[in-house]
Amino acid sequence: MNIRQVAWKNLIYNPFNTSLSILLMTFGVAIMSLILILNNQLDKNLKNNLRGIDMVIGAKGSPLQLIFSSIYHLDNPTGNILYGEAKKITTSPIIDFTIPLSFGDSYNGFRIVGSTHEYPNLYEVKLREGRLWKKSMEVVVGSIVAKVNNLKIGDKFFGTHGFGESGHVHDNHSYEVVGILQQSSSIMDNLVLTDIQSVWEVHNEVCHDDHDHHDHDHHDHDHHKKTIKVSNNESIPDQSMVTALLVKFKSPVGLIQLPRKVNETTSLQAAIPIFELNRLTNLLGFGIQTINFIALIIMLVSGLSIFISLYNSLKKRRYEIALMRVHGATKFQVIKLVLIEGVTLSFIGTLFGFIVSRLSLYVISILVNQTKMLSSFDYRLLNDEIWLFLISMIIGLLASLIPSILAYRINIPKTLSNA
Repeated sequence: MNIRQVAWKNLIYNPFNTSLSILLMTFGVAIMSLILILNNQLDKNLKNNLRGIDMVIGAKGSPLQLIFSSIYHLDNPTGNILYGEAKKITTSPIIDFTIPLSFGDSYNGFRIVGSTHEYPNLYEVKLREGRLWKKSMEVVVGSIVAKVNNLKIGDKFFGTHGFGESGHVHDNHSYEVVGILQQSSSIMDNLVLTDIQSVWEVHNEVCHDDHDHHDHDHHDHDHHKKTIKVSNNESIPDQSMVTALLVKFKSPVGLIQLPRKVNETTSLQAAIPIFELNRLTNLLGFGIQTINFIALIIMLVSGLSIFISLYNSLKKRRYEIALMRVHGATKFQVIKLVLIEGVTLSFIGTLFGFIVSRLSLYVISILVNQTKMLSSFDYRLLNDEIWLFLISMIIGLLASLIPSILAYRINIPKTLSNA
């Protein structure tokens, strides 16, 4: 006697109860699986884009806004700061390096960021074709920017004021694409990179190249204290405005000393990314736990549905089970029959749940239009989902336990005589 075939036929014979049990299990597993994947992807993206940046210096405002605008480029900046003032803070020997950022424009929703060559080097992203910028109004675009806008080397475009697509177009200054970055699954994929002087020129800020600045200060013996060399071909005057300054410390001691000094003794703001992200995670944690709890309740209800389905089915099949016993089936075979039915329902529901969560991720990736932090998902099975699978199997097993005990204790003579 093939117990597995009998169990499968019993499930097919009760399509309504079977479908309801599978649907509830699918719904509960899909919710928990989706949350696990999104949480894992968010954590992965946050850490991947952080790249060891210990501190961000910017204008006074929300620290979290400063972090999200300067590192993840997901929010509006808190304002501009005087580069010379920020540079004074970063002359400490405990600082490893600083990277200035200047932005305020975009191209079709993608941010145009003025910085130095050290910025893409920080993310260890390589060029797919072309080269890095060498002069003003030359840009290097991320892989997603190039793909969405169909940009090629030599193409020219105009920037838009602000970060939306409806702002004023700076049609008197065109950018030229000189390089396209390889896909790095980082924020670099979504940025248009150029030098800081380009940002100043577009906004009609007085810019000084190395030659002009040298002519202006050739009698000034303190010239090197007023500017800082940030790459092979550009320098930033102290009186210039930048949006933020990314800072990396040589040792953790800097995290204790410098941020408090900046916030208490200057008009600038120092934000620690790791602290702000932990605070954000704690704020989101309660909501995530609540949704997981609701999903777990749905899975338990699914287990209850499996129990009711098996129990009602067992009441209707008492005569069939008694006949099976008469024809040689053992008590353990009957128990195995009921357990297989319950575990099969859980297995199918869990499998469908994983499939539904992946389909939901695909829809989400389309909705975000490949321009946000969660634009690319990892569809592979997570370690946490293995535990989710085991939990759903245990729920199915426990739901089958009482019906299997009833099947084990069935009174064969009484059942056959009452048939």
